[in-house]
Amino acid sequence: MHQALEYDTPPRGRRRRLWAALLLGTAAVAYNGWLLEFLLPTGLDPRHSYVSELYAADQPFHRLFSGIEVTCALLVTAGALLARCTLPGRLAATGWWAAIAFAGCSVADTIVPMRCAPSVERSCEAVNPWHTTTSALVHFAIFSSMALLSAAAKAGRPRLPLIRRWGPWVLPCAMVCAVATVGPLFGGPGWHGVPQRAHLVLVGTWFALLAVALVRPLAHDQPVTGNPTAAHTPPGRCSGVSAATSQEDGLRSTAGL
Repeated sequence: MHQALEYDTPPRGRRRRLWAALLLGTAAVAYNGWLLEFLLPTGLDPRHSYVSELYAADQPFHRLFSGIEVTCALLVTAGALLARCTLPGRLAATGWWAAIAFAGCSVADTIVPMRCAPSVERSCEAVNPWHTTTSALVHFAIFSSMALLSAAAKAGRPRLPLIRRWGPWVLPCAMVCAVATVGPLFGGPGWHGVPQRAHLVLVGTWFALLAVALVRPLAHDQPVTGNPTAAHTPPGRCSGVSAATSQEDGLRSTAGL
């Protein structure tokens, strides 16, 4: 008789997931590096300033906050690449690529920063065309990643209960906070710093949820019959999965006949 085998990822796959979780968990902290503004004499009011003003070209700590942004982008990129190689499904893979796009746009955000801080300098323009464009792309990419990974979790590929449960809540809350920050772009400045910082906390929470979801036990991820590797690692997707591992998993599957 054929007995349903519960796929147990090989040690290499487990290590990839653990590293991905560690990187994304660290990114969750780094993405909220703006909290340092409460310890540093930035001269900006968190209630009425954009976080991107912290790394505006003329600000005293622009190198520090730019560095934190780039570091976070590198962490997200590495974590997403590792996670992409260990979780099944095209929808999930697209969601991880969207996370990588988010990281790339975040780096672009620091390459074309605001010229100055409009919340403290009246002559400074609130809309910097290049920076506003890269910021919009950052939002589009992270919302796309949230939506795609939440949809993949809901479909069960991969089975990530935390994402399936909390993703549909984090995404709309983050979107509402993002929309609430556009006041200065339309001539209505004031208090936009509060929803923006709430948005950053929610994005950090999202990365933390991904990190925890990745290290959940894998024993019940996806019962399958036949060759488990075929269900979990599409051919050609991740070069790190060796032929030897595939043969080992095939033998493991045969043993269950």
